[in-house]
Amino acid sequence: MDEERTGAWWGRRAWALLSAVRERSPLVQCITNLVSMDIAANALTAAGASPAMLHCLREIPDFTPRCHAVYINVGTLSEDWLPSMRAAASAGRPWVLDPVAAAASGFRMEACLELLALRPAVVRGNASEILALATRSDSSTSFKGVDSSHDSGEALQAAKALAWSSGAVIAVSGAVDFITDGEQVLSASNGVAMMQKITATGCAVTALIAAFVGADPSDALAAAACALAIFGLAGEIGMESAKGPASLRMHLIDALYGLDEQTVTSGVKIALLP
Repeated sequence: MDEERTGAWWGRRAWALLSAVRERSPLVQCITNLVSMDIAANALTAAGASPAMLHCLREIPDFTPRCHAVYINVGTLSEDWLPSMRAAASAGRPWVLDPVAAAASGFRMEACLELLALRPAVVRGNASEILALATRSDSSTSFKGVDSSHDSGEALQAAKALAWSSGAVIAVSGAVDFITDGEQVLSASNGVAMMQKITATGCAVTALIAAFVGADPSDALAAAACALAIFGLAGEIGMESAKGPASLRMHLIDALYGLDEQTVTSGVKIALLP
């Protein structure tokens, strides 16, 4: 990555990727948890993508190869859905993994590691999830819920190691998001704290990453960073009109739909770290 990729360059890159999503309307198959289906579908639609919440194993051979990207989220994991996840991840399309609460149980960790071996383009999780995956650690005895008990910076070295071992771009969400392919590290600093009070915003941004990857599969690192920054920017704009988490959810989706070139190019906060 050359040194000319400054903040202004990233603003233009983010706008180009969002424009590509709007122009191409990538079809994103979402095998995601029951809690997140609504907000993930609405975020994808607002950004210009076409969500398909399809998880039936018998449909995957016909449907998944026609998709531009696949999004797999293990939030409400069940033995019934796991074969569909494996099949979709193996269908030859670029795909993105959200390892929700990876350390909650041995079964969940095993499923996440099995999916990780199927080479996702991007893995997006909070710091605790990325640390657990990197160390293959089932910490179910101390598990306290889906929210992270670590800051994103605490997982940066683990994210780099996981990127090396898996071949995936690893995105660690937090107050500052870190995105790495094992060598390069980007930060994305958009967003507001109240977004954490809306259930499944993390799931929604992972779906958006899948849409960006689907629109341009050639650079998963840029796709992940730009999707995170744009989603956070929409949250910042939505917060200007919000009175609480429920109204922020509505205004965030409206803001994502209404983003224009000037707002994106001047508003995204992405940086290449030394």
